[in-house]
Amino acid sequence: MKINIRTMLHRSVYTGFLCIGLLFLNSCEKGLDYKSYGDLNTVIKTPEGVTAAVSTAYTGLAGGSDWQGGWDAGTYAWRTQAMMTTDEGVCAWGNDWNKMHTLNFTPDFDWVTHNYTRYLPFISRIAITLADMQNVDMDANLKSRLTAELKALRAHYAQLLYFAYGPLTIITDAKIAADPNASPVPRPTSEEMVKQIEKDYLEAAEVLPTKFTGSNYGRFSKAAALTGLMKLYMHEKQWSKAVETGTKIKSLGYSLQPKYEDVFSVANKSGASAEVILAVVCTATGTDQYTNMWLAHSLPTDYKDPSGINLTAWGGYKMRWTSYDKFNPSDKRLGVLLEKYPVGKDASGNIIYQNARTSGQLGAVPMKFAPDPSKANSQNSAVDFPIYRYADVLLMLAESINEANGGPNAEAYDAVNQVRARAGLAALATGLNKAQFLTKIQDERLFELWAEGWRRDDLIRWNLFTKRAADDGSTTAEPFKALYPLPRAAVNQSNGIIKQNPGYN
Repeated sequence: MKINIRTMLHRSVYTGFLCIGLLFLNSCEKGLDYKSYGDLNTVIKTPEGVTAAVSTAYTGLAGGSDWQGGWDAGTYAWRTQAMMTTDEGVCAWGNDWNKMHTLNFTPDFDWVTHNYTRYLPFISRIAITLADMQNVDMDANLKSRLTAELKALRAHYAQLLYFAYGPLTIITDAKIAADPNASPVPRPTSEEMVKQIEKDYLEAAEVLPTKFTGSNYGRFSKAAALTGLMKLYMHEKQWSKAVETGTKIKSLGYSLQPKYEDVFSVANKSGASAEVILAVVCTATGTDQYTNMWLAHSLPTDYKDPSGINLTAWGGYKMRWTSYDKFNPSDKRLGVLLEKYPVGKDASGNIIYQNARTSGQLGAVPMKFAPDPSKANSQNSAVDFPIYRYADVLLMLAESINEANGGPNAEAYDAVNQVRARAGLAALATGLNKAQFLTKIQDERLFELWAEGWRRDDLIRWNLFTKRAADDGSTTAEPFKALYPLPRAAVNQSNGIIKQNPGYN
């Protein structure tokens, strides 16, 4: 069943989105150089226009228009918000960052309402493109693949919104999406929204290739669609479906890279990694929208890279000491999570280190991404941002088996132990019951996936999201804060037809 829903919010953002969408095409994106195809009507009536429109839809992975959102490093980025609202991180800049950490949200707090406004137009644009491209005379196989990519992207964007705001208004009907005067409709049920997301993922996975490499790296593949679907099933606690989906992903030829730190380096460009399933492809020389600025946000201002790269360092993001101290000191993943960091060299060329803990900093340095050796830009990096990777799938599979079976089996142990082995850690003790095994998974997902954008969803799934903030002393961590508020304007402009999430006013 289609969810043919329209909100007043779309009226203010949709027209602008149509006008600027094609301007996002650039040489670093999906192997396409920018080319003008005339006005919008011409664009969606030609094969070139269809390809351009699909590439434009991918800009949502990087936030839509700048480095602040998407899976990038900025204020509105899913990975940043997942870190700053959970046990992963704090920010030294204070002010509104403290609101994030204490879950002090209101419908007027743009930091948590912004993505509602940003992503709904992508869903509208996809609905129109899907309808119009069916009448374009072009290679049938390419059309089928691009159709599947759009469905996977729509599912991904809708799912991000669903996880953040609960069931909300999305558009699958092109006529409604294109009508600026369409009337607002009440929000759908969770079941309706989940059904549409599931349908899009399943239909996409039937068509898409197992993976993309080269100039097509960064597009949604079968493995990526199935990974998104697995996350949906886990969110809905449909454990048997999650196990089935994870088992399919395991059969697609992905594997862990030998070294953890190599996952987050320029060595993984163009799909070289056997582990990365979906990534935002970055550049050090293009626009800010497609650049990796993580190090600029996370490195202390006195950081000096031993390689000699003059890295920009703003000193903001930290991993909380209480979380850092959960790591086994021998965990190899601490190589990119620093208690001590370089601040220069002495006269003999020996590296001088600063201790972040004893110097009073809020937490460890979450370096995560390697410096870009091209030195093209000390602030911008071409290291790609992983969205989905195989280590995540293994840990999701272990958790899902544990839940579906009422406890872990050999396959669940093997999945988590593969991840631990790469980190140089011993296998988990056998004989754990369901609750004990889940506790190990909860910690392992922190150790493996910190700063990758999934911790908020994890804690919500475990009913620990608001509890974490309350345990840290927050007085604004009410249980309803597991969902962000909708923007006040979205509710007001609908004349109350679109209802605010409970607890907000």
